[in-house]
Amino acid sequence: MIKKNSEKTAPAVGIIMGSDSDFDIMKEASLILDGFGICSEISVISAHRTPHDLEVYASSAIERGLKIIIAGAGGAAHLPGVTAALTVLPVIGVPIFSKKLSGEDALYSIVQMPAGIPVATVGIDNARNAALLAVQILALSDAPLMEALVAYRKKLAEESRQKTGKIREKLHAKS
Repeated sequence: MIKKNSEKTAPAVGIIMGSDSDFDIMKEASLILDGFGICSEISVISAHRTPHDLEVYASSAIERGLKIIIAGAGGAAHLPGVTAALTVLPVIGVPIFSKKLSGEDALYSIVQMPAGIPVATVGIDNARNAALLAVQILALSDAPLMEALVAYRKKLAEESRQKTGKIREKLHAKS
């Protein structure tokens, strides 16, 4: 991964969540972006409790330099969809697990957007994949970032191969 640049740059990715209870999940997106040297900002903005704040945030995102917004929400999970309705930037929705319906309500709310207002959707609580999708999108126009992404994927493949080797060693040790 790319080391974080020490220069202060404008955030390229906005990370928003409907409640501070979503932070433990959503901080994973920030950590992935940091690892690739991508500046991000993180905010709690509720589509229901602070709709005007969301409108200002999403409608000003382009002029503030954002390229992508990652929005995490549980329950009715309107945050990603309302955000997408207020900006033309790509929005990646992260459904958040809840005790009542195990996050399926959020998943369905985010993935079932009406035609014309897309929201990319990752798995329940998978903010890491949301960040990696953002990296992929940004890497399309950033060669060094693309190189870092390719290196990251190679590292994942090597880690998987090492796990295979460890399992095979355990299997042969028992025989």
